[in-house]
Amino acid sequence: MISTTFDRHVVLIVDDMPDNLAMLSDALDESGHIVLVATDGLAALQRLDHITPDLILLDAMMPGIDGFETCRRIKQVKRVAHVPVVFMTGLSETEHVVRGFEVGGIDYVTKPIRPQEVVARIGAHIRTARMMTQTRGMLEHAAHAVIVLGGNGLPMWQTSKASQWLEKYYGPAAPASHKLPGPLQVWLNEQLVRQRQGEGLDHVPPLIVRQQQDELHITLSGPGQGHGVSLVLEEKIAGASPRGEEAMTLPATLEGARLTPRESDVLLWLGKGKTNRDIAEILGMSPRTVNKHLEHIFVKLGVETRSAAAVLASSLAAASVASSGSQLLQ
Repeated sequence: MISTTFDRHVVLIVDDMPDNLAMLSDALDESGHIVLVATDGLAALQRLDHITPDLILLDAMMPGIDGFETCRRIKQVKRVAHVPVVFMTGLSETEHVVRGFEVGGIDYVTKPIRPQEVVARIGAHIRTARMMTQTRGMLEHAAHAVIVLGGNGLPMWQTSKASQWLEKYYGPAAPASHKLPGPLQVWLNEQLVRQRQGEGLDHVPPLIVRQQQDELHITLSGPGQGHGVSLVLEEKIAGASPRGEEAMTLPATLEGARLTPRESDVLLWLGKGKTNRDIAEILGMSPRTVNKHLEHIFVKLGVETRSAAAVLASSLAAASVASSGSQLLQ
């Protein structure tokens, strides 16, 4: 049986006030979270070199680099850029709230802190972030190139395949840039204006970008159940199938993969989005040992990437449960 500790989420609290740290740590610990603390921005960044939390609770005003600058630097580190950041602030003026969102925060709570409210907000954001992570993993595994857009028409996140194709057809993006290439943004803005004027997006022809004999088709997907507007990219290479990929032969169930108990533990935490360092710290082994386990897992599952292994783990586990259930019914 899997221990309930696997379901505990890791929250990093960054605050220079000991009383706040103690109050929030107690409240989050009682609600079942694993709590890490840092007393300033630099200490938080150093923490993030070794572990990836599920959420960061960040004080806006601190000595040294303030919370806004800390958040900006966090979002420039690809490995942790996806981690949701919730600001704690006594500054409710619009300019400070806007600044928090501009540097990558997803929410804010005002001081004096109400622990129950903070715990509720954290739980909601972690659930949303977990679903986003799982969706990313599924898209990466399927090799789909997708760019999800925010309400302002700017990209919220994109799969690695989309990043590769944008660079191939439009050239390298500026460092830490979260904007679309200029020509693509102009085309997108035109389509969004038409949408606001009442025209549907279902019949918008794709934008086609050519490079020698290859083509990149960019399709605008309108809002639907469970998702907003997004861009779907597909590359068509002369003389090849759209993606040029070969089918894989996969084990039917996790039992069929013949993972060892330790490999199963590593795969479980991998499916929760943890890094090698996180898994090593949680399971009490070295990152090198974790990497060795992952090498064996990839071979046994017939995959090449972490995201593919995580997605397959979920689907194979479901298949195992379904198989066991059908056997019980027979």
